[in-house]
Amino acid sequence: MQALQLPQPTPEAALASAALSALVQQEIAAHNGVISFARYMELVMYAPQLGYYTGGAAKLGSSGDFITAPEISALFGAALANFARAILPQTQNQLLEFGAGTGKLAFDILTELHLQACTPERYYIVELSGELRSRQQQLLAAFPEVVWLDAMPTSFSGLVLGNEVLDAMPVELVVKTAGGWKQLGVSWQDGRFCWQEQALQQPEILDQIPDIDALPLGYLTEVHPVASGFIHSVADMLRQGGAGAALFIDYGFPAAEYFLHQRDQGTLMCHYRHHSHTDPFYWPGLQDITAHVDFTAMCDAGLSAGLELLCYTSQASLLLQLGIGDTLLRTSPSDALQFLPLSNALQKLTSPAEMGELFKAIVMGVNLTLPDTLLRHDRRHRL
Repeated sequence: MQALQLPQPTPEAALASAALSALVQQEIAAHNGVISFARYMELVMYAPQLGYYTGGAAKLGSSGDFITAPEISALFGAALANFARAILPQTQNQLLEFGAGTGKLAFDILTELHLQACTPERYYIVELSGELRSRQQQLLAAFPEVVWLDAMPTSFSGLVLGNEVLDAMPVELVVKTAGGWKQLGVSWQDGRFCWQEQALQQPEILDQIPDIDALPLGYLTEVHPVASGFIHSVADMLRQGGAGAALFIDYGFPAAEYFLHQRDQGTLMCHYRHHSHTDPFYWPGLQDITAHVDFTAMCDAGLSAGLELLCYTSQASLLLQLGIGDTLLRTSPSDALQFLPLSNALQKLTSPAEMGELFKAIVMGVNLTLPDTLLRHDRRHRL
């Protein structure tokens, strides 16, 4: 832990991390000395009151560990409101957001929809973090259509939104050894967490990896059974609702780009106080742990559960086709004090060198048609 030269946590945060570490150690002891990495990640991210997303520390913005598109600019939410405006008339006029963070995206979408006189019947938020739910409730107090849910409903007709949700779902780590593919588990030895190879608990998880036999020995990567299962659940919900769409925006690749030979150590990354590193055992519960999204696996999960793949594109293409540039021009360029920060934010959201190309958008749905304008830069063929 001392090898990383990162800011030290407060004494209170360190105690919380120690409590979470003890909880994980108990879990390991109860499972013959080793648990899957997905289970480790689930505990350190979501254990009640102690996990990264369920504890009380700030996660987003300058005081947190990372910053997301809605925190960068209201232009992002205004663009997604234009998407909602095109989708909602084909449904029961509802939105459902998973992992709404500070509530900023919901605030910006609802502000824009009210401005356009397109108020939805309901804006549901499924939020596991009590701290984040409290912040959301304060920010969204002026919008009576917002309703918080503790779990995904069984039926829903409307637009489902997930911005940087899939990347935070637990992943399994697998490695190609001389004895075949193994799964990396987590054990506790000599006073610290460490890796331990184990037999694959679900050999079918390797089905997500194309051309698997051609990959070299030592190749380490992630697979995404939890996120795939989540997509299945969303699909079931939308099919029960009769008509709807799900839009997920996240950083990631199609499988052909995800499992490149040169990406032989995977994409797992940790974020702590705006520092990025690769040690998931550093201060458990105090850092974000993420992996890039395999969008081909998400597409396959949706298709197998009865959804139609409606669009796959870059964040830049999505936002530009949704009129983010027109929204920017509501502010006069002559008003430099207001215009320049917005212009800089648009650059960050859409530039290929920033978020515009790394972040992708996938839309899956049932009994719903997208506007033709959104399909101009469609990349479904890459999946």
